[in-house]
Amino acid sequence: MISGQDRAVEQFASAWEARRLHHAWLLAGPKGVGKASFAREASRRLLAEAAGPPVELPGLDTSSEHPIVKLLAAGSHPDFRWIERLERPAGGTARNISVDQIRSLQDLLSVTPSMSPWRAIVIDSVDELEASAANALLKMLEEPPANTVFFLVSHTPGRLLPTIRSRCRRLDFARLDDEVMTSLLSRSLSNEKPETIAQLVGFAEGSIGRGIDIAALDLAPLESEAQAILRQGDPDNMRRSKLASVLGTKASADRYAAFLQLVPSLLAREAVGLEGEARLRALDAYEKVRQTVAIAPRLSLDPGATVFELGGILASVALKR
Repeated sequence: MISGQDRAVEQFASAWEARRLHHAWLLAGPKGVGKASFAREASRRLLAEAAGPPVELPGLDTSSEHPIVKLLAAGSHPDFRWIERLERPAGGTARNISVDQIRSLQDLLSVTPSMSPWRAIVIDSVDELEASAANALLKMLEEPPANTVFFLVSHTPGRLLPTIRSRCRRLDFARLDDEVMTSLLSRSLSNEKPETIAQLVGFAEGSIGRGIDIAALDLAPLESEAQAILRQGDPDNMRRSKLASVLGTKASADRYAAFLQLVPSLLAREAVGLEGEARLRALDAYEKVRQTVAIAPRLSLDPGATVFELGGILASVALKR
């Protein structure tokens, strides 16, 4: 069940019920608000109903006992593909979705669907296509096979090729409100205390994915420390030194990577509540932080030194505040 995205669910469900589906759906919105989950549930409902028996449930819901749902859960449905970045043999994931991954869809599209007249393809996310892969996908969208539905997950739709955007029907996914976030986080993190859930809601910016990541990597204390530097400064360098020490080790690689993504959003939130010179300092710091977090992984900059530098940028906002 998709929570907090009723409009998107209603739009797709109505189109499917009338069997007037656009061949490509651009699922646009911030990370972690349910776009990929929507793509999975929409594909499941479409393929289950197309093959039968009928699904007597509202929206995009399906029964786990439906034979098609069981096939999808087992990863063995012949008319469904999920495309995402591949795992590298040495560990981690590839930087992009390759052109070979997109071209491999021709094997699916060149044969008649097996279980029903319909097929579904999810690309999570289309933002991560390398240039040649984007062009290969565009050719498929220009001449779409009958009864084939593409779900293109996008966190930054403005960066996509205009020709790809123009061939899609767009569904917008909003940030989740606090009530929905509290419910989803309480369900996903059932062992956490209510006060911890409340803190996660405050940090997660309406993204259930972000909230779960913050909990899994224990990012809340790091965000609190960064926020303290931002608001109170760090005249003796103790706070930023502490952060650099915590995040500078090899064992902290995942937390470090998440922290790099956390700092710009923290500054952006803070800037909204500021005025005059303070806001200008925050916006200037935001640009500096964005540049730093963009180049640090590419140039393999020392994590501890990078965190210390970010702390200095945050501290500059607190001056004369």
